[in-house]
Amino acid sequence: MNDDQLLRYSRHILLPEIDVPGQQAIVDSTVLVVGAGGLGSPAAMYLASAGVGTLLLADGDTVDLTNLQRQILHSADGVGRLKVESGRDTLARMNPETKVETLATRLEGEALEAAVARATVVLDCCDNFATRHAVNRACLKHRKPLVSGAAVRFDGQVSVFDLRDAANPCYHCLFPEGEDVEEVRCAVMGIFAPLTGIVGSLQAAEALKLIAGCGEPLVGRLLIIDGLSMNLRTVRYGRDPGCAVCAA
Repeated sequence: MNDDQLLRYSRHILLPEIDVPGQQAIVDSTVLVVGAGGLGSPAAMYLASAGVGTLLLADGDTVDLTNLQRQILHSADGVGRLKVESGRDTLARMNPETKVETLATRLEGEALEAAVARATVVLDCCDNFATRHAVNRACLKHRKPLVSGAAVRFDGQVSVFDLRDAANPCYHCLFPEGEDVEEVRCAVMGIFAPLTGIVGSLQAAEALKLIAGCGEPLVGRLLIIDGLSMNLRTVRYGRDPGCAVCAA
């Protein structure tokens, strides 16, 4: 790091758990953020402000007026623009040292594989199970840690799937694909705006801990947030020995 970086990130460097080596790891990292909406907005902003070297921002949607209530990466003058382009401009104003690469598509197939392969850590900030499971499979294949978050109504959850260790559970162990799970979306059920900030910020925190190698990530633990009572609880879970994705 140069002198300007040492000053910019000095409050991280003062933390003995991070120090210069941890911050250098953050500066050298590449983070894939899948989804530039309610969760991806605060996550990407904190990752950029913390000094992540390269952010891969993936989202195929455009900014809609209804997004502005919670998707703080975007503003009114961005309505109609691609979310990744609007997000890139916001992040550039926050920290021009972070390189933002835009992927204006719903990641799948070879494009998903290539993006995950490049990443130090992957953040699942999307809003549908099909993409969540595809991201999980790609992270498992390339042995990349995955930080997953979800929020709807007043309910949020965060967990970490550190797939660098084959003994750890994957997303499919916790939420098996193909089961009769109701998929609820903000457009239908509504969403409490600050909740997305809470969940997305927690995702950024877990990602930075993984990169810097500090603290205890939420591996094998699901953090559940009740935004109405502001009650947080943690549920432990383990690897499913019969998991169709990671058992082999």
